[in-house]
Amino acid sequence: MTWWHAVVISAAGIWAGMINTVVGSGTLVTFPVLITLGYPPVTATTSNAVGLIPGAISGSIGYREELKGQAGRVTRLAIGSVVGAIGGATLLLGLPPDTFETVVPWLIGLALVLVVAQPKVSAWVLRRSGSADGHGGPILFGLVLLIGVYGGYFTAAQGVMLMAVLGMFLNESLQRLNGVKNVLAAVVNAVAGVIYSFYAPVSWPVIGLLAVSSTVGGLLGAKIGRKLPPRVLRAVIVLVAVVAIVKLVLD
Repeated sequence: MTWWHAVVISAAGIWAGMINTVVGSGTLVTFPVLITLGYPPVTATTSNAVGLIPGAISGSIGYREELKGQAGRVTRLAIGSVVGAIGGATLLLGLPPDTFETVVPWLIGLALVLVVAQPKVSAWVLRRSGSADGHGGPILFGLVLLIGVYGGYFTAAQGVMLMAVLGMFLNESLQRLNGVKNVLAAVVNAVAGVIYSFYAPVSWPVIGLLAVSSTVGGLLGAKIGRKLPPRVLRAVIVLVAVVAIVKLVLD
């Protein structure tokens, strides 16, 4: 790894940590960067998942005020995230690498659609009233589990998905929902990341750089990231993801 590769990966990790905390979809920054730097798709996604774990945790800690009074709800939904993450990681490890390389451009495209639609999702969540409170019922649990499967296989945009389903079933403010989202996404990344670190090809130098930089980004996202224009965040995501799609298709 050259010094400028390390600088680019670290910068991407800081940005991803901030985006994951504020919006979700930070993987759509780091994954394309790793692909552009020449890492194989499977190694890029596994190293990315492991490296972003500390950032996801720091972002969750930054939202501890919004998480007060939600311990029971978060614990219940986290069980679904754990089961889903195991299933998704198992799919990634069990299916041929060619399958992932074929599917991943479509997954990035789906994630991009969700990122672009995120403002409408957030506005819809804010407009809703009379949603079910408590734990959200078995349907929400099942949806969180399915998103965990997706996140365990390919982590990009799982935060946007989680915000959408949490808003459908929970009568909470957007910031409190964002706190729950951060914890559930961190759980998926942690579970899948542990599995990847033992059974999948990973790049430990990349993991180390992302671990440090995403932690910084997660803390920044929880403190000042909310002040950044959302359109700027989404524009960066769209740009780097489109570059990754083009590179994957051409390769």
